[in-house]
Amino acid sequence: MNKPSAPAPDTWEELVTSALLGTARRTPPGLAPGPEAPVALLDAAAVETVRRRAGLRPALAAERPRPAPEDRRPPLPAAAARRLSMLLADRPGAGGGGGGRRGTAPDLMELLPQWLSLANSRDYAAPPQLLPALLDAARGRTDLRPAALAFAGPRAIWLARLNPDWRFALRATPGGGAALPPPEDTAGVRQLWEEGLFAERVALLAAIRAREAAAARELLATTWATERAEDRLMFLDSLRTGLGPDDEPFLEQALADRSRNVRSTAAELLSTLPGSALAARMAVRAGACVAVDRTQDTPTILVEAPHECDTGMERDGVVPKAPSGRGERSWWLGQLVEAAPLEVWPGRLGGRTPGEIVALPVADDWRNELHAAWCRAAVRQRDAGWARALLGAPSAPEAGGPGAVSLAERAKLLSTLGSRERAEWVAGFIATHGLSEAFQLLGVCGVPWAAPLGRAVVDALNIARDAGSYPWSFSGVMGLAERCLDPAEAGRLEGLMAVPDEGEDASPGAGGYWAEAFQRLVTTLRLRAAMREELEAV
Repeated sequence: MNKPSAPAPDTWEELVTSALLGTARRTPPGLAPGPEAPVALLDAAAVETVRRRAGLRPALAAERPRPAPEDRRPPLPAAAARRLSMLLADRPGAGGGGGGRRGTAPDLMELLPQWLSLANSRDYAAPPQLLPALLDAARGRTDLRPAALAFAGPRAIWLARLNPDWRFALRATPGGGAALPPPEDTAGVRQLWEEGLFAERVALLAAIRAREAAAARELLATTWATERAEDRLMFLDSLRTGLGPDDEPFLEQALADRSRNVRSTAAELLSTLPGSALAARMAVRAGACVAVDRTQDTPTILVEAPHECDTGMERDGVVPKAPSGRGERSWWLGQLVEAAPLEVWPGRLGGRTPGEIVALPVADDWRNELHAAWCRAAVRQRDAGWARALLGAPSAPEAGGPGAVSLAERAKLLSTLGSRERAEWVAGFIATHGLSEAFQLLGVCGVPWAAPLGRAVVDALNIARDAGSYPWSFSGVMGLAERCLDPAEAGRLEGLMAVPDEGEDASPGAGGYWAEAFQRLVTTLRLRAAMREELEAV
């Protein structure tokens, strides 16, 4: 076979087109048609590929990158660095067969967030050779990014400027990693605020707000009238840090903003200030809708929802248009009660405590709407007393609670309680209702789980195993246990690693699956303990 002549430099597209259409329909210029045309086409493409690679014209040398910044944090202990390399490589052990069986090997990538949290708490510097793999992992998992970038340190920004795949690090870093002027540089602060990029201005405002709340508010006021609506919204949100009574005049002015989103955010911030004028106005409006009927044998809460949403309500953040499928009056009522300070209700409702108020019957099917609004108010105002009343006892027959309309609401209420109290409440809930309803609640508990919660979870898993069902319906809880159970519990779990005797009603092979699940749990707990020891090594 004769070697085809090399195509002209502008025939690459001709070769590609012929390959797509087929040489029987289109033969490239310079090649003979016939049965040898496909091979000739491939030979010509190979020649053209070499020519294109070798025929590049020299370009001007690019400017050499500046050296990476120095990371002055202490280096990672050698054993911990090796562990990090394994976690980033995500090397699964043997036994991860199909059919739903994960085997006994720990899921290494799921332990990476915990490892990063431990490393950051000890202020270690990331090994330079592992930074690319760490940034690749953070690129694929957004939940890893805050901890991964904190661990990577200043070199993450340096690398992100050289590799487009890691540009997320620039977006996630306030100001894209740009240096902010020191507070004493008044002219520099003013210039950056007036001329800087939006991300730089957000970073500057956040830095000043964290250090001196009033100075940040005054800086924002200088350009507030000329800012775009979407920028005003972002800048206003920065006032959540250090929010206090001194911010009220500025926020009151923002209630008249042209943007509905800005007005709503200003109203939300003001409603978290119990002494604000907006909170007082909302208290009057909500109080006019809710009262106690003392004429009946049992005191009952009466609700008269608003008949209209007037301009004053709209100015104070009430959204007039109800969502699809929601009544307007109930929609307005919920917003008023949510924004009213919870401290007004005992005086309004006969001097009763939150628990006594929640226990009162509510007339005309308004109970769920009223209690749901109180739930949102308790979460917004971080009121643990009202949260306890609305949660009720964990052993209550109804898993929804006296005030929570869903388990999601209950999880939000639990977030207002202290870590220990939260764990004890969820432990009591699991003891009564089992694990099927508890997954969302477990997600808001502190890590590692307190001893009562850990015992409740393990006991519930043991009960499920003894019932003879397969463990797959509890895989979510088992995964949480692997990451959240105290590693000290590993010894107590050893007795559950053996394959149990299967009863007559047990699912075939369920005991073996449970044994694998508990073996993986114990292995993971021991691995977490080793991770902590390696990071604590001097």
